[in-house]
Amino acid sequence: MLESPMATTITRPLDAPAPQAPTPAPAEAPRSPLARLLPAGRLRSTLEWLSVVLAVYVLVSAVSVIGAGFKTATGGHAEQLFAFAENPLVALMVGILATAALQSSSTTTSITVGLVAGGLPLDIAIPIVLGANIGTTLTNTLVSVTMIRRRDEFRRAFAAGTVHDFFNLIAVVIFLPLEVLTGFLEKLSGWVTGFLADTSTSVDTDAFDLVGTATSPLKEGLAAATGPLGAVAGGLVMIAVGVGLIFLSIGFVGALLKVLMVGRAKQILHTAIGRGPVTGIGAGALVTTLVQSSSTTTSLMIPLAGSGTFSLRQIYPFTLGANIGTTVTALLAAIGLSGEHAALGMQIALVHLFFNLCATGLVYGVPWLRNLPILGAEWLARVSSVRPWFAFVWVGGVFVALPAALIAVTALV
Repeated sequence: MLESPMATTITRPLDAPAPQAPTPAPAEAPRSPLARLLPAGRLRSTLEWLSVVLAVYVLVSAVSVIGAGFKTATGGHAEQLFAFAENPLVALMVGILATAALQSSSTTTSITVGLVAGGLPLDIAIPIVLGANIGTTLTNTLVSVTMIRRRDEFRRAFAAGTVHDFFNLIAVVIFLPLEVLTGFLEKLSGWVTGFLADTSTSVDTDAFDLVGTATSPLKEGLAAATGPLGAVAGGLVMIAVGVGLIFLSIGFVGALLKVLMVGRAKQILHTAIGRGPVTGIGAGALVTTLVQSSSTTTSLMIPLAGSGTFSLRQIYPFTLGANIGTTVTALLAAIGLSGEHAALGMQIALVHLFFNLCATGLVYGVPWLRNLPILGAEWLARVSSVRPWFAFVWVGGVFVALPAALIAVTALV
């Protein structure tokens, strides 16, 4: 019996490059935010790099502002405010929803660093950070959905995007219960934080006082300006200003680094992918660190997967490196913290790093676990290529409906 064209499409191995794969259209060159003010040249390039430094300074300062505002607004009773998220599963869902809404795990984790510095308990913050790791994979999926009108291309792109979803879901299924039972991420990050602070008996952060002093003017100025509003209102205003500054600074840094580094990132990507898993993971981490945006890393990777230039197994390690590279933003944000809970802010940033390192080592290091994300992504891509509506069910269910429903049910109970 002759196979129908649809059957041929469904059974073609995802790793096999499509015959006569179309070459992706060249992307429009990213435009610098300073392009309208200055012509291209050494002066503009210098000012762009100085602007990156300034934006990082604003980011670090904004995290301190959030911490101070949260501490002021809650009056040292942050545990009561976040009592609804004492259940680790609920806190995990909060992290997923927040990151899916913000479309930036860097923003979610940076805000969480500030909240921990203001008194948010670590046992609530850790599941939120793990949830941010799941929420950030939504970007991969949305980029691949843009190819939904071209079945073969969409099938390959959707598999490359959702392999990130499945990996992070599996990692959280393993490590969240392990953390609840043993607290190993909290203990490991606490030990390293104590080592950095040069003490084993307290959370003293004298090692970071220089940076803290440099970033304190914004925090102190806002505290003085909002003082007449009262503790709660003034604290809430500081939190709002801090969140806004984090949005602006991360967005601005991402826009500038796309212009300054995206060419280098593409070169690294093309050179490294296909040269082995270690190289792929390292390249993904390096590219994401260079452009300070896992969304940019995804936008470089998904079209290449869709066109058949790289296979799913070649793309897979690169996405794991992007997981690791995106932790740099929270670490930068934590450097400028000072005060009673400053070391805890650094600790939650290290939790994000260690979770991704451990997940990569375990899930990718164990052969039968390594293949699970690939099998899941292949299955989902096959189904969605035949029934495109299923892709939207996956996106809406995993990243919105399920987290919202679990939070609502827990609140009612």
